[in-house]
Amino acid sequence: MDNWTIKAVLAAAAAVAGLLAGCDAERIAKLEEGVATEADVRKQFGEPAAVFDEPDGSRTFDYPRQPEGAVNYIITIGPDGRMTALRQVLTARNLERVQPGMSADEVRRLLGRPAKQQTYALKQQTEWDWRWQDGGQAKAFTVVFDAGMKVLRTGIGDDPRITSPG
Repeated sequence: MDNWTIKAVLAAAAAVAGLLAGCDAERIAKLEEGVATEADVRKQFGEPAAVFDEPDGSRTFDYPRQPEGAVNYIITIGPDGRMTALRQVLTARNLERVQPGMSADEVRRLLGRPAKQQTYALKQQTEWDWRWQDGGQAKAFTVVFDAGMKVLRTGIGDDPRITSPG
């Protein structure tokens, strides 16, 4: 791709991300913890990418904004059917919580669906990547799993979609 095409693609991706962020802010403003119901959440956000049943009877909804966006939302619906939490989970604090030995399921529940998943058969490893913002800088967070889908290591770098040579 030539330099102009790369810039055009990046500008379009940024515009889509901006629109998603604006829409999400409006949706979030319509939901109040302890008041909004599961039906209210689904009306604002649609069907979740995944639903996790929790031991206490609550359910966790995964609303990823990957790969276009740099956020993922986790919304918890209590046993009474009311929203108890709405969190943007791609934060430095949450990324630090990912530790060697964690399962892929634990990571998914913590960070939501990744932007990209790549398996390297010869290495017997799988990498998951998330796009996120660190102080306004576009970053990528990578988790490397072993053949048993346990975390081997993590890494943070510049978002390759933004820093690609051109």
